Amino acid sequence: MNAREYCETVEQRDRLQQQLIPTIPIEESNSPLVSLKEAGFNLIFEPCIKKDYKYSVRAEIVEKVGRISRLLDKEDKVLIIRSAWRSFEHQQLLLEYYFERIRQEHPDKPTRELREIVSGFIAPRKKSMHATGGAVDALIFDLNNDCIMDFGTNDGYKIEHNKECYPFHPGITPRAKANRKLLMDLFVNEDFVCDVKEYWHFDYGNVIWAIEKGKEHSIYGVVC
Repeated sequence: MNAREYCETVEQRDRLQQQLIPTIPIEESNSPLVSLKEAGFNLIFEPCIKKDYKYSVRAEIVEKVGRISRLLDKEDKVLIIRSAWRSFEHQQLLLEYYFERIRQEHPDKPTRELREIVSGFIAPRKKSMHATGGAVDALIFDLNNDCIMDFGTNDGYKIEHNKECYPFHPGITPRAKANRKLLMDLFVNEDFVCDVKEYWHFDYGNVIWAIEKGKEHSIYGVVC
């Protein structure tokens, strides 16, 4: 499958997910949010635009992240937590932050087009899976090379948002493919699903997870 065919398949899958999301019942487990910063694991936390961010996830996910962290410890690598639960307020801050950044990069583009660009990688606040506490954004730091690993579209923490972010894009280098496989396998083996468009985003318990796993319902709804 070439790059164009692969991207079309991903985008078709994404459209189907969006159609299915409103149809998935939520049987809320009421699992509490727990801060990964207080879990005692060997983790790196990407700096956040929101002050005092706790990097919280549902309680069941804490144990999963802990197991992933310990596996990486054996390889002299450290799991980077980019983002976890985000409130509606936090999501809105992200939207505004990226809109301004894109506007500065493309000052001649009209506002409508800029918003369309931003919406391609930042969900509206009421549609983000991060609001459920069941989504984790992650990368990996390599201690031996003293750097964030190369995943094909990132320069350290900075990720260039384009179609090469689709997890299995054929156009990235063999090294980036291997690094993505390492990251994705760690989470998939803990029953997460990888986002169809973002190799760093993983879902558990929410409606995307339910869709991809063929579940009758999700167990995490929005936590305001």
